[in-house]
Amino acid sequence: MINKNSSFDFKDFVQGSHSSNAYYESLRDLFESLSNEKKLNQDLISSIIFSLRSFTNLDRFLELIPVLASRLLGVDGSLLIPFHSDGRISRDQLQVVPKDNLENLLRLISNFKQGNCVGFSTNEIHLKLLDQLIHNYFANTSIVFTSISSRGRQRGRLYVFDLKGSYLFSHAHHRELQLIADLTGVAIENYLLLQESRYHESVDRQVDIGAEIQSQLLPDHFPIIEGIELAACCRPAFKVGGDYYDFIPTRPELLGKSKERGRWAFVIGDVMGKGIPAGLLMTMLRGMLRAEVLSGLPPDRILHDLNQLALEDLAQSHRFVTLFYSDFDPTQRKLRFANAAHNPPLLWRLKDKDISRLDSLGSLIGLQSNAEYVCKEVILEPGDVLLYYTDGVTEAPGMAGERFNEKRLIALLDESARQFERASEILENLFKRLDKFVGDNHNLEDDASMVVLKVNSKVKLPYLNDSND
Repeated sequence: MINKNSSFDFKDFVQGSHSSNAYYESLRDLFESLSNEKKLNQDLISSIIFSLRSFTNLDRFLELIPVLASRLLGVDGSLLIPFHSDGRISRDQLQVVPKDNLENLLRLISNFKQGNCVGFSTNEIHLKLLDQLIHNYFANTSIVFTSISSRGRQRGRLYVFDLKGSYLFSHAHHRELQLIADLTGVAIENYLLLQESRYHESVDRQVDIGAEIQSQLLPDHFPIIEGIELAACCRPAFKVGGDYYDFIPTRPELLGKSKERGRWAFVIGDVMGKGIPAGLLMTMLRGMLRAEVLSGLPPDRILHDLNQLALEDLAQSHRFVTLFYSDFDPTQRKLRFANAAHNPPLLWRLKDKDISRLDSLGSLIGLQSNAEYVCKEVILEPGDVLLYYTDGVTEAPGMAGERFNEKRLIALLDESARQFERASEILENLFKRLDKFVGDNHNLEDDASMVVLKVNSKVKLPYLNDSND
Protein backbone atom coordinates (compact mmCIF):
# COMPACT_ATOMS: atom_id res chain seq x y z
CA MET A 1 0.00 0.00 0.00
CA ILE A 2 1.31 3.51 -1.01
CA ASN A 3 1.34 6.16 1.70
CA LYS A 4 -0.71 9.21 0.54
CA ASN A 5 1.56 11.53 2.50
CA SER A 6 4.65 10.21 0.87
CA SER A 7 6.68 12.63 -1.26
CA PHE A 8 6.92 9.94 -3.95
CA ASP A 9 3.97 10.03 -6.38
CA PHE A 10 3.88 6.96 -8.61
CA LYS A 11 1.53 8.71 -11.09
CA ASP A 12 3.86 11.71 -11.42
CA PHE A 13 6.77 9.34 -11.74
CA VAL A 14 5.13 7.49 -14.61
CA GLN A 15 3.87 10.64 -16.32
CA GLY A 16 7.20 12.39 -15.96
CA SER A 17 9.12 9.65 -17.57
CA HIS A 18 10.02 9.74 -21.24
CA SER A 19 8.81 6.17 -21.62
CA SER A 20 6.09 5.38 -19.10
CA ASN A 21 5.36 1.98 -20.64
CA ALA A 22 9.02 0.99 -20.48
CA TYR A 23 9.28 2.00 -16.82
CA TYR A 24 6.06 0.16 -15.99
CA GLU A 25 7.33 -2.96 -17.71
CA SER A 26 10.64 -2.66 -15.85
CA LEU A 27 8.90 -2.38 -12.48
CA ARG A 28 6.66 -5.30 -13.29
CA ASP A 29 9.67 -7.39 -14.30
CA LEU A 30 11.40 -6.39 -11.07
CA PHE A 31 8.45 -7.43 -8.91
CA GLU A 32 8.10 -10.68 -10.84
CA SER A 33 11.82 -11.32 -10.42
CA LEU A 34 11.60 -10.70 -6.69
CA SER A 35 8.54 -12.91 -6.47
CA ASN A 36 10.25 -15.68 -8.40
CA GLU A 37 13.36 -15.38 -6.22
CA LYS A 38 11.23 -15.57 -3.11
CA LYS A 39 9.45 -18.64 -4.45
CA LEU A 40 12.79 -20.20 -5.37
CA ASN A 41 14.11 -19.59 -1.86
CA GLN A 42 10.98 -21.06 -0.35
CA ASP A 43 11.33 -24.11 -2.59
CA LEU A 44 14.94 -24.54 -1.53
CA ILE A 45 14.07 -24.30 2.15
CA SER A 46 11.16 -26.71 1.64
CA SER A 47 13.57 -29.13 -0.04
CA ILE A 48 16.00 -29.17 2.84
CA ILE A 49 13.18 -29.54 5.38
CA PHE A 50 11.77 -32.45 3.38
CA SER A 51 15.22 -34.01 3.23
CA LEU A 52 15.57 -33.48 6.98
CA ARG A 53 12.34 -35.36 7.62
CA SER A 54 13.13 -38.27 5.34
CA PHE A 55 16.92 -38.72 5.24
CA THR A 56 18.48 -42.00 6.34
CA ASN A 57 22.04 -41.34 5.20
CA LEU A 58 23.77 -38.40 6.90
CA ASP A 59 26.59 -38.26 4.35
CA ARG A 60 24.17 -37.87 1.45
CA PHE A 61 22.26 -35.20 3.38
CA LEU A 62 25.42 -33.22 4.10
CA GLU A 63 26.30 -33.26 0.39
CA LEU A 64 23.19 -31.16 -0.24
CA ILE A 65 23.99 -28.45 2.30
CA PRO A 66 26.67 -26.47 0.39
CA VAL A 67 24.61 -26.69 -2.80
CA LEU A 68 21.47 -25.37 -1.11
CA ALA A 69 23.38 -22.71 0.82
CA SER A 70 25.06 -21.30 -2.29
CA ARG A 71 21.82 -21.28 -4.25
CA LEU A 72 19.80 -19.76 -1.44
CA LEU A 73 22.26 -16.91 -1.01
CA GLY A 74 22.90 -16.56 -4.74
CA VAL A 75 26.65 -17.12 -4.56
CA ASP A 76 28.91 -19.54 -6.39
CA GLY A 77 30.57 -21.36 -3.48
CA SER A 78 29.97 -22.95 -0.08
CA LEU A 79 32.01 -25.05 2.35
CA LEU A 80 30.75 -27.39 5.07
CA ILE A 81 33.07 -28.62 7.86
CA PRO A 82 31.27 -31.07 10.18
CA PHE A 83 32.70 -32.14 13.57
CA HIS A 84 32.71 -35.58 15.14
CA SER A 85 30.86 -36.04 18.43
CA ASP A 86 34.25 -35.90 20.21
CA GLY A 87 34.97 -32.49 18.63
CA ARG A 88 37.41 -33.47 15.89
CA ILE A 89 36.94 -32.35 12.28
CA SER A 90 35.13 -35.06 10.32
CA ARG A 91 37.51 -35.19 7.37
CA ASP A 92 35.46 -37.84 5.54
CA GLN A 93 32.39 -35.57 5.55
CA LEU A 94 33.95 -32.35 4.24
CA GLN A 95 31.79 -30.87 1.48
CA VAL A 96 32.50 -27.97 -0.89
CA VAL A 97 31.03 -26.47 -4.06
CA PRO A 98 32.29 -25.95 -6.62
CA LYS A 99 34.57 -28.95 -6.24
CA ASP A 100 36.76 -28.00 -9.18
CA ASN A 101 40.01 -26.28 -8.17
CA LEU A 102 39.21 -26.53 -4.44
CA GLU A 103 40.90 -29.86 -3.69
CA ASN A 104 43.82 -27.97 -2.15
CA LEU A 105 41.44 -26.35 0.32
CA LEU A 106 40.10 -29.73 1.43
CA ARG A 107 43.65 -31.00 1.88
CA LEU A 108 44.52 -27.95 4.00
CA ILE A 109 41.55 -28.59 6.26
CA SER A 110 42.28 -32.33 6.52
CA ASN A 111 45.89 -31.57 7.49
CA PHE A 112 44.92 -28.83 9.95
CA LYS A 113 46.70 -30.18 13.03
CA GLN A 114 44.46 -28.70 15.71
CA GLY A 115 41.36 -30.02 13.95
CA ASN A 116 42.46 -33.60 14.54
CA CYS A 117 42.53 -33.17 18.32
CA VAL A 118 39.71 -34.37 20.55
CA GLY A 119 37.78 -31.39 21.92
CA PHE A 120 38.72 -29.13 19.01
CA SER A 121 35.11 -27.87 18.65
CA THR A 122 35.14 -26.49 22.22
CA ASN A 123 38.44 -24.61 21.83
CA GLU A 124 37.61 -21.06 20.66
CA ILE A 125 41.26 -20.27 19.87
CA HIS A 126 41.58 -23.27 17.57
CA LEU A 127 38.22 -22.50 15.92
CA LYS A 128 39.44 -18.99 15.14
CA LEU A 129 42.59 -20.47 13.60
CA LEU A 130 40.37 -22.59 11.35
CA ASP A 131 38.35 -19.53 10.31
CA GLN A 132 41.55 -17.67 9.61
CA LEU A 133 42.81 -20.55 7.48
CA ILE A 134 39.66 -20.37 5.35
CA HIS A 135 39.83 -16.55 5.06
CA ASN A 136 43.47 -16.69 4.04
CA TYR A 137 42.70 -19.21 1.33
CA PHE A 138 39.98 -16.92 -0.07
CA ALA A 139 42.08 -13.78 0.34
CA ASN A 140 40.28 -11.69 -2.29
CA THR A 141 36.88 -13.29 -1.93
CA SER A 142 33.72 -12.17 -0.16
CA ILE A 143 33.05 -14.79 2.52
CA VAL A 144 30.81 -15.23 5.57
CA PHE A 145 30.35 -18.18 7.93
CA THR A 146 28.27 -19.40 10.83
CA SER A 147 28.46 -22.17 13.41
CA ILE A 148 26.39 -25.33 13.23
CA SER A 149 25.15 -26.06 16.74
CA SER A 150 22.72 -28.37 18.51
CA ARG A 151 21.97 -28.77 22.21
CA GLY A 152 24.65 -26.21 23.00
CA ARG A 153 27.44 -28.11 21.24
CA GLN A 154 29.40 -27.10 18.14
CA ARG A 155 28.66 -29.56 15.33
CA GLY A 156 30.47 -27.82 12.49
CA ARG A 157 31.10 -24.68 10.40
CA LEU A 158 29.26 -23.49 7.28
CA TYR A 159 30.90 -20.96 4.93
CA VAL A 160 29.57 -19.28 1.79
CA PHE A 161 31.75 -17.26 -0.58
CA ASP A 162 31.71 -15.41 -3.89
CA LEU A 163 34.77 -16.17 -5.97
CA LYS A 164 34.33 -12.94 -7.94
CA GLY A 165 34.92 -11.05 -4.72
CA SER A 166 32.27 -8.40 -5.33
CA TYR A 167 29.29 -9.84 -3.46
CA LEU A 168 27.83 -7.86 -0.55
CA PHE A 169 26.24 -10.05 2.13
CA SER A 170 23.20 -8.48 3.81
CA HIS A 171 21.50 -9.25 7.13
CA ALA A 172 18.95 -11.28 5.18
CA HIS A 173 21.77 -13.43 3.80
CA HIS A 174 23.08 -14.01 7.31
CA ARG A 175 19.63 -15.08 8.47
CA GLU A 176 19.25 -17.48 5.55
CA LEU A 177 22.70 -18.94 6.19
CA GLN A 178 21.87 -19.42 9.86
CA LEU A 179 18.63 -21.15 8.92
CA ILE A 180 20.55 -23.66 6.78
CA ALA A 181 23.07 -24.14 9.61
CA ASP A 182 20.33 -24.73 12.19
CA LEU A 183 18.61 -27.32 10.01
CA THR A 184 21.98 -29.01 9.49
CA GLY A 185 22.53 -29.07 13.24
CA VAL A 186 19.15 -30.73 13.72
CA ALA A 187 20.03 -33.34 11.09
CA ILE A 188 23.36 -34.14 12.75
CA GLU A 189 21.77 -34.33 16.19
CA ASN A 190 18.99 -36.60 14.94
CA TYR A 191 21.55 -38.85 13.31
CA LEU A 192 23.63 -39.07 16.51
CA LEU A 193 20.52 -39.83 18.56
CA LEU A 194 19.54 -42.51 16.05
CA GLN A 195 23.00 -44.07 16.24
CA GLU A 196 22.91 -43.96 20.03
CA SER A 197 19.46 -45.54 20.03
CA ARG A 198 20.65 -48.31 17.72
CA TYR A 199 23.69 -48.87 19.92
CA HIS A 200 21.55 -49.18 23.02
CA GLU A 201 19.19 -51.52 21.19
CA SER A 202 22.17 -53.67 20.27
CA VAL A 203 23.45 -53.61 23.85
CA ASP A 204 19.95 -54.45 25.14
CA ARG A 205 19.78 -57.42 22.79
CA GLN A 206 23.17 -58.62 24.01
CA VAL A 207 22.11 -58.11 27.63
CA ASP A 208 18.91 -60.05 26.95
CA ILE A 209 20.96 -62.87 25.47
CA GLY A 210 23.32 -62.75 28.46
CA ALA A 211 20.38 -62.77 30.87
CA GLU A 212 18.86 -65.74 29.04
CA ILE A 213 22.13 -67.65 29.13
CA GLN A 214 22.63 -66.86 32.81
CA SER A 215 19.08 -67.88 33.69
CA GLN A 216 19.77 -71.20 31.98
CA LEU A 217 22.84 -71.67 34.18
CA LEU A 218 20.69 -71.45 37.30
CA PRO A 219 18.82 -74.70 38.01
CA ASP A 220 15.51 -74.72 36.15
CA HIS A 221 14.24 -77.66 38.19
CA PHE A 222 15.00 -79.06 41.60
CA PRO A 223 16.66 -82.45 41.98
CA ILE A 224 14.87 -85.30 43.68
CA ILE A 225 16.79 -85.97 46.88
CA GLU A 226 15.46 -88.44 49.37
CA GLY A 227 14.02 -86.92 52.50
CA ILE A 228 13.98 -83.24 51.47
CA GLU A 229 12.22 -80.69 49.26
CA LEU A 230 13.91 -77.76 47.54
CA ALA A 231 12.65 -74.43 46.19
CA ALA A 232 14.69 -71.49 44.91
CA CYS A 233 14.37 -68.17 43.09
CA CYS A 234 16.65 -65.32 42.00
CA ARG A 235 15.45 -61.75 41.46
CA PRO A 236 18.23 -59.82 39.67
CA ALA A 237 18.33 -56.04 40.15
CA PHE A 238 19.21 -55.78 36.46
CA LYS A 239 18.68 -58.20 33.60
CA VAL A 240 22.00 -59.85 34.41
CA GLY A 241 22.87 -60.50 38.04
CA GLY A 242 25.76 -61.58 40.23
CA ASP A 243 23.84 -64.00 42.48
CA TYR A 244 24.33 -67.73 42.09
CA TYR A 245 22.88 -70.87 43.60
CA ASP A 246 23.25 -74.46 42.53
CA PHE A 247 22.47 -78.08 43.38
CA ILE A 248 25.30 -80.35 42.28
CA PRO A 249 25.61 -84.14 42.67
CA THR A 250 29.04 -85.08 43.98
CA ARG A 251 28.78 -88.35 42.02
CA PRO A 252 26.91 -87.55 38.80
CA GLU A 253 27.43 -91.06 37.46
CA LEU A 254 24.85 -92.44 39.92
CA LEU A 255 21.32 -93.01 38.66
CA GLY A 256 17.85 -93.51 40.06
CA LYS A 257 17.52 -94.21 43.77
CA SER A 258 21.29 -94.26 44.21
CA LYS A 259 21.47 -90.69 42.96
CA GLU A 260 18.60 -89.63 45.24
CA ARG A 261 20.48 -91.07 48.22
CA GLY A 262 23.87 -89.79 47.12
CA ARG A 263 25.68 -86.75 48.49
CA TRP A 264 24.63 -83.41 47.00
CA ALA A 265 26.28 -80.00 47.14
CA PHE A 266 24.11 -76.95 47.87
CA VAL A 267 25.75 -73.63 47.04
CA ILE A 268 24.80 -69.98 47.18
CA GLY A 269 27.06 -67.05 46.33
CA ASP A 270 27.19 -63.38 45.44
CA VAL A 271 29.70 -61.38 43.40
CA MET A 272 30.29 -57.91 44.83
CA GLY A 273 28.55 -55.58 42.40
CA LYS A 274 25.80 -56.26 39.92
CA GLY A 275 25.01 -56.19 36.23
CA ILE A 276 27.02 -57.74 33.39
CA PRO A 277 30.50 -57.75 35.04
CA ALA A 278 29.18 -59.52 38.11
CA GLY A 279 27.24 -61.97 35.97
CA LEU A 280 30.28 -62.86 33.88
CA LEU A 281 32.42 -63.50 36.95
CA MET A 282 29.75 -65.64 38.57
CA THR A 283 29.46 -67.68 35.37
CA MET A 284 33.22 -68.23 35.44
CA LEU A 285 33.11 -69.21 39.12
CA ARG A 286 30.28 -71.65 38.49
CA GLY A 287 32.42 -73.62 36.03
CA MET A 288 35.33 -73.75 38.44
CA LEU A 289 33.13 -74.81 41.35
CA ARG A 290 31.36 -77.58 39.44
CA ALA A 291 34.75 -79.04 38.54
CA GLU A 292 35.88 -78.87 42.19
CA VAL A 293 32.75 -80.60 43.47
CA LEU A 294 33.71 -83.73 41.52
CA SER A 295 36.82 -84.05 43.70
CA GLY A 296 34.65 -85.18 46.61
CA LEU A 297 36.63 -83.06 49.07
CA PRO A 298 34.97 -81.61 52.20
CA PRO A 299 33.51 -78.07 52.04
CA ASP A 300 36.51 -76.30 53.57
CA ARG A 301 38.89 -77.83 51.02
CA ILE A 302 36.49 -77.02 48.17
CA LEU A 303 36.48 -73.32 49.13
CA HIS A 304 40.24 -73.29 49.63
CA ASP A 305 40.93 -74.72 46.18
CA LEU A 306 38.28 -72.50 44.54
CA ASN A 307 39.92 -69.44 46.07
CA GLN A 308 43.27 -70.47 44.62
CA LEU A 309 41.80 -71.00 41.17
CA ALA A 310 39.81 -67.77 41.03
CA LEU A 311 42.24 -65.47 42.84
CA GLU A 312 44.01 -64.02 39.79
CA ASP A 313 40.86 -63.42 37.73
CA LEU A 314 39.03 -61.79 40.63
CA ALA A 315 42.03 -59.64 41.54
CA GLN A 316 42.18 -58.25 37.99
CA SER A 317 38.48 -57.39 38.09
CA HIS A 318 38.79 -55.78 41.56
CA ARG A 319 35.83 -57.83 42.72
CA PHE A 320 35.34 -60.46 45.41
CA VAL A 321 32.85 -63.24 45.99
CA THR A 322 30.96 -64.41 49.05
CA LEU A 323 30.06 -68.10 48.92
CA PHE A 324 28.39 -70.59 51.22
CA TYR A 325 29.16 -74.19 50.30
CA SER A 326 27.46 -77.20 51.86
CA ASP A 327 27.01 -80.86 51.08
CA PHE A 328 24.16 -83.05 52.26
CA ASP A 329 24.11 -86.77 52.92
CA PRO A 330 20.48 -88.00 52.78
CA THR A 331 21.35 -91.33 54.41
CA GLN A 332 22.32 -89.56 57.63
CA ARG A 333 20.59 -86.20 57.07
CA LYS A 334 24.00 -84.67 57.75
CA LEU A 335 24.86 -81.28 56.31
CA ARG A 336 28.52 -80.25 56.21
CA PHE A 337 29.29 -76.62 55.42
CA ALA A 338 31.96 -73.95 55.10
CA ASN A 339 31.48 -70.23 54.60
CA ALA A 340 33.43 -67.67 52.57
CA ALA A 341 32.01 -64.57 54.30
CA HIS A 342 28.48 -65.12 52.95
CA ASN A 343 25.26 -64.42 54.85
CA PRO A 344 24.85 -67.43 57.18
CA PRO A 345 21.83 -69.57 56.25
CA LEU A 346 19.01 -69.68 58.81
CA LEU A 347 17.94 -73.04 60.27
CA TRP A 348 14.43 -73.31 61.72
CA ARG A 349 14.00 -76.30 64.04
CA LEU A 350 10.56 -77.87 64.18
CA LYS A 351 11.20 -79.40 67.61
CA ASP A 352 12.18 -76.16 69.38
CA LYS A 353 10.48 -73.66 67.03
CA ASP A 354 13.62 -71.53 67.06
CA ILE A 355 16.12 -70.29 64.47
CA SER A 356 19.93 -70.48 64.45
CA ARG A 357 22.61 -69.41 61.96
CA LEU A 358 24.88 -71.82 60.17
CA ASP A 359 28.20 -70.03 60.12
CA SER A 360 31.91 -70.75 60.10
CA LEU A 361 35.08 -68.72 59.73
CA GLY A 362 36.36 -67.93 56.25
CA SER A 363 37.31 -64.92 54.12
CA LEU A 364 36.03 -63.73 50.76
CA ILE A 365 36.89 -65.69 47.62
CA GLY A 366 39.58 -63.74 45.76
CA LEU A 367 40.74 -61.62 48.70
CA GLN A 368 43.95 -63.39 49.77
CA SER A 369 45.92 -66.39 48.61
CA ASN A 370 46.44 -67.93 52.05
CA ALA A 371 42.77 -67.89 53.05
CA GLU A 372 41.64 -70.76 55.26
CA TYR A 373 38.15 -72.10 55.82
CA VAL A 374 36.51 -74.12 58.59
CA CYS A 375 34.21 -77.08 58.06
CA LYS A 376 31.27 -77.68 60.40
CA GLU A 377 28.32 -80.04 60.31
CA VAL A 378 24.74 -80.35 61.56
CA ILE A 379 22.10 -83.08 61.54
CA LEU A 380 18.79 -81.97 60.01
CA GLU A 381 15.70 -83.32 61.71
CA PRO A 382 12.28 -84.06 60.14
CA GLY A 383 10.30 -80.85 59.67
CA ASP A 384 13.34 -78.56 59.80
CA VAL A 385 13.58 -75.68 57.32
CA LEU A 386 16.87 -74.24 56.07
CA LEU A 387 16.97 -70.90 54.27
CA TYR A 388 19.93 -69.84 52.11
CA TYR A 389 19.83 -66.21 50.95
CA THR A 390 21.91 -63.34 49.56
CA ASP A 391 22.30 -59.86 51.03
CA GLY A 392 20.01 -58.43 48.37
CA VAL A 393 17.18 -59.75 50.55
CA THR A 394 18.21 -58.21 53.88
CA GLU A 395 19.45 -55.00 52.22
CA ALA A 396 16.24 -54.47 50.24
CA PRO A 397 14.98 -50.89 50.84
CA GLY A 398 11.47 -50.31 52.15
CA MET A 399 9.09 -47.53 51.24
CA ALA A 400 10.00 -45.64 54.41
CA GLY A 401 13.73 -45.90 53.72
CA GLU A 402 14.55 -48.70 56.19
CA ARG A 403 16.14 -52.03 55.20
CA PHE A 404 14.44 -55.41 55.31
CA ASN A 405 17.29 -56.65 57.57
CA GLU A 406 18.00 -60.05 59.08
CA LYS A 407 15.69 -59.56 62.06
CA ARG A 408 12.65 -59.23 59.77
CA LEU A 409 13.78 -62.21 57.72
CA ILE A 410 14.12 -64.39 60.85
CA ALA A 411 10.63 -63.43 62.03
CA LEU A 412 9.19 -64.06 58.58
CA LEU A 413 10.92 -67.44 58.27
CA ASP A 414 9.52 -68.48 61.65
CA GLU A 415 6.04 -67.42 60.57
CA SER A 416 6.28 -69.13 57.17
CA ALA A 417 7.75 -72.38 58.53
CA ARG A 418 4.94 -72.65 61.07
CA GLN A 419 2.22 -71.83 58.53
CA PHE A 420 3.26 -73.73 55.37
CA GLU A 421 4.15 -77.35 54.80
CA ARG A 422 5.90 -77.30 51.43
CA ALA A 423 9.23 -75.66 50.55
CA SER A 424 7.68 -73.91 47.52
CA GLU A 425 4.94 -72.37 49.69
CA ILE A 426 7.49 -71.09 52.20
CA LEU A 427 9.60 -69.53 49.43
CA GLU A 428 6.57 -67.96 47.76
CA ASN A 429 5.48 -66.37 51.04
CA LEU A 430 8.98 -65.02 51.71
CA PHE A 431 9.15 -63.26 48.35
CA LYS A 432 5.55 -62.09 48.63
CA ARG A 433 6.30 -60.36 51.91
CA LEU A 434 9.58 -58.97 50.55
CA ASP A 435 7.76 -57.47 47.56
CA LYS A 436 5.15 -55.95 49.85
CA PHE A 437 7.91 -54.41 51.97
CA VAL A 438 9.69 -52.91 48.95
CA GLY A 439 6.46 -51.63 47.38
CA ASP A 440 4.99 -51.82 43.90
CA ASN A 441 6.71 -48.70 42.59
CA HIS A 442 10.19 -49.55 43.88
CA ASN A 443 12.91 -51.83 42.60
CA LEU A 444 15.46 -53.95 44.37
CA GLU A 445 18.85 -52.27 44.62
CA ASP A 446 20.73 -55.56 44.51
CA ASP A 447 20.14 -59.09 43.29
CA ALA A 448 17.99 -61.06 45.77
CA SER A 449 18.09 -64.86 45.91
CA MET A 450 16.61 -67.40 48.32
CA VAL A 451 16.80 -71.20 48.52
CA VAL A 452 14.52 -73.15 50.87
CA LEU A 453 15.37 -76.68 51.98
CA LYS A 454 12.59 -78.47 53.83
CA VAL A 455 13.17 -81.82 55.54
CA ASN A 456 10.18 -84.12 55.17
CA SER A 457 8.16 -84.38 58.35
CA LYS A 458 7.84 -88.19 58.24
CA VAL A 459 10.61 -89.88 60.18
CA LYS A 460 12.87 -92.13 58.12
CA LEU A 461 15.65 -94.25 59.51
CA PRO A 462 19.16 -93.83 58.06
CA TYR A 463 20.33 -96.40 55.48
CA LEU A 464 23.10 -98.00 57.47
CA ASN A 465 24.52 -100.10 54.64
CA ASP A 466 23.65 -97.94 51.64
CA SER A 467 26.02 -94.99 51.94
CA ASN A 468 27.41 -93.57 48.70
CA ASP A 469 30.36 -91.70 50.20
